[in-house]
Amino acid sequence: MAALHITKDNFEAEVLQSDKPVLLDFWAEWCGPCKMLLPVIEELAGEVTDAKICKVNVDDHPELAQRYRVMTIPTLIVFKDGEAVNTSIGVKPKNEILEMLNV
Repeated sequence: MAALHITKDNFEAEVLQSDKPVLLDFWAEWCGPCKMLLPVIEELAGEVTDAKICKVNVDDHPELAQRYRVMTIPTLIVFKDGEAVNTSIGVKPKNEILEMLNV
């Protein structure tokens, strides 16, 4: 299963109202580090069943990046019960991303 693409229209339902933890990857097409992280995010999306793995393109939805003060990409934010509970900036290995989800 591919990572779910988040927009300003589905953000509330898919992230804030999710009954599972959500890993949200803030990324952009032109970002080299984001491209390096992409295979890891897609791999997690296919493996993780107890959390949602999602992506938001900061160029398409800058208001979401601004809302969570994303200044550098890639930025990963874990949401639990509608709250941002963990943040990581930059490329991280898969095991560190999995640890982020266990908050």
